[in-house]
Amino acid sequence: MNQLRAETWPTSRCKNQIKVDLVDENFTELRGEIGPPDTPYEGGRYQLEIKIPATYPFNPPKGRFITKIWHPYISSVTGAICLDILKDQWAAAMTLRTVLLSLQALLAAAEPDDPQDAVVANQYKQNPEMFKQTARLRAHVYAGAPVSSPEYTKKIENLCAMGFDRNAVIVALSSKSWDVETATELLLRHRAAGIVKLAPA
Repeated sequence: MNQLRAETWPTSRCKNQIKVDLVDENFTELRGEIGPPDTPYEGGRYQLEIKIPATYPFNPPKGRFITKIWHPYISSVTGAICLDILKDQWAAAMTLRTVLLSLQALLAAAEPDDPQDAVVANQYKQNPEMFKQTARLRAHVYAGAPVSSPEYTKKIENLCAMGFDRNAVIVALSSKSWDVETATELLLRHRAAGIVKLAPA
């Protein structure tokens, strides 16, 4: 607990756009936040759930993104993270600061091989510029980054005007390479199956 206390409070004041705050007084759950500069996610603030095992620091913390993000190594659905130091490459000398800085580095270097999210990785391979625009758009919608692509924003608004839920629209357009026709077909199929509900009036 003393090690965690030492890690948590200085980290929350560091200048690398990362911070860690307590969720409970037992130091078993923390809330991390990163703001990755010089990436498609720049300007956004991304929150992470960090759970500390009883065997820390000999075993790694468990982490996932709470804020939705578009990255091959992070699930766009659950926020699960594919990062070696959170698995078999952890060392007892590492800290929470190490984890958050490693995550910032991960966001700066998207790689499509052995991904956590195959849909994102496929878009990255097939159309890197579309991947960047999708990541920026989602950074704006979910993480508070500045508006990036008026074209993509207009497509979202057009489908929302048809009565679809905004989050469902973004998911459909992102997964269908921003093709409005195929995204609409997906939304209609999901609506018929009861997966997508109408947006609130």
